[in-house]
Amino acid sequence: MHYSKEIEQMVCVARGPNHGPSPIPQEGKWTKAKEIKEIFGLTHGVGWCAPQQGACKLTLNVKGGIIQEALIEVIGCSGMTHSAAIAGEILPGKTILEALNTDLVCDAINVAMRELFLQIVYGRTQSAFSDDGLEIGAGLEDLGKGLRSQVGTIYSTAVKGVRYLDMAEGYVTKLGLDKNNEVIGYEFVRMGVMMEKIRAGVDAVKAVQDSTGVYGRFNEAVKVIDPRHE
Repeated sequence: MHYSKEIEQMVCVARGPNHGPSPIPQEGKWTKAKEIKEIFGLTHGVGWCAPQQGACKLTLNVKGGIIQEALIEVIGCSGMTHSAAIAGEILPGKTILEALNTDLVCDAINVAMRELFLQIVYGRTQSAFSDDGLEIGAGLEDLGKGLRSQVGTIYSTAVKGVRYLDMAEGYVTKLGLDKNNEVIGYEFVRMGVMMEKIRAGVDAVKAVQDSTGVYGRFNEAVKVIDPRHE
């Protein structure tokens, strides 16, 4: 350790009380974290790339400072899907400090990691007040049945109005309109559920039928249109 001449000539003044770091809430406990290995929590965060052409939702489950579970969801850029695949191999097993300083290939994923790091080390995790936190595998619950990300895709023009393409329920196949041509409901296919049925040997046509549902007042529609072609 090298000290400047000015520091060496100073009189040593005794330090007063040292209370250490402020406690943060972690998995139902209050922790005065001094080292990475004392960090716990599951949380989510969103990142975006510099040109803002894509976004990433990142979910991490951290135990003892080490990432044990990672869910990477991306939208808006074809290259991001490949970057997410690489990040999925990189993240588990690393400490959150290592992950923060690792190139996760995509700007949006890197920014998401930065935002999550801040949440985690400041005790702002989703599991901050959950006793013993959440088990490894809890991240998959975000995806629900069929293990697919929830995607919303809506397209609209001033001249022709709105088209629902994807909703939380699934891939929209039909829009139901009332007598004023206003949307009152839609028909959708649960893509994840449909693919599981097909993989189990169900005929594709029957799998589509069994995975189809409606939302809103679709059955009262006076006109039904295909949102992608009409």
